[in-house]
Amino acid sequence: MKRVRDWFANPWGQPRALGTITWLYMAWSIVPVLIAILFSFNDGRSRSVWQGFSTRWYWGDPNLSVFHDPAARSALEQSLRLAGLDMLIAVPLGVGLAIGLTRWRGYGAKPVNYLMLFPLVTPEIVMGVSLLLVFVLLYSIPLGTEAQVLGQVTFSISYVVIIVRGRLLSIGPEYEEAARDLGASQFAAFRLVLVPLLAPAVFASFIVVFALSIDDFVVTDYLSAGSPTQTVPIAIYSNARGGTTTPALNALATVMVVVTLLAVGLAYFVYRWAARSQPGTSGRALNEIAALEV
Repeated sequence: MKRVRDWFANPWGQPRALGTITWLYMAWSIVPVLIAILFSFNDGRSRSVWQGFSTRWYWGDPNLSVFHDPAARSALEQSLRLAGLDMLIAVPLGVGLAIGLTRWRGYGAKPVNYLMLFPLVTPEIVMGVSLLLVFVLLYSIPLGTEAQVLGQVTFSISYVVIIVRGRLLSIGPEYEEAARDLGASQFAAFRLVLVPLLAPAVFASFIVVFALSIDDFVVTDYLSAGSPTQTVPIAIYSNARGGTTTPALNALATVMVVVTLLAVGLAYFVYRWAARSQPGTSGRALNEIAALEV
């Protein structure tokens, strides 16, 4: 009884139940993925019965392995192509939009800030159908890589704006104002002070956009132009629905998991490096501006 009374007196003291729930959730979400990865190394054609270890579905089989199958290689290349183009377009636009929205104090600023969240709350099926109708009927944009990039950029920008704007609000205007007081131009204050402070958020935006692009299915599928523009999620869905599949499908999915984990790992190390060098960044920039002024 004493333990029960102590728990109600301080329910956050020893959250053992929360830890158990967390580990159960981790097991529930990760174990199926690990099983799928395990069967990508299956020596037989079964995706449910273990028949020995082999790498034949990655590069061993001359006809069905991931790196010998033209369709699998094409899907992998298309996924990486779309992710690269999405990052190069969405992140700069999102950074500029985040800066503009943060500094906009005029009429209409609040409605625009709410509208920026619209792609985040819109069901993806609605977004895909809407983009398809607009691109085909209104703008006559041909389906394929061009339409897929524009569609992914449309919903990726909102994520960039949220990440960068959060960083801008935490920084505040003081550093730029100090730089302007030391004689720096508006562009110099932006380049020497604001850009280094925004670097972690910008890099995080690149990683988030990469993950969104490489994982997207609905919008990319609606805007595809057949097999030449199929991505890995579309190829996995099409083959899985076809009925007769081999562990090569697991191998293709495993390649995408590895690519995503490498991107997340790179983001983590860069973020840690940026966090360690962040405290002195603004001071060095302001000292440099002061030296130039002298």
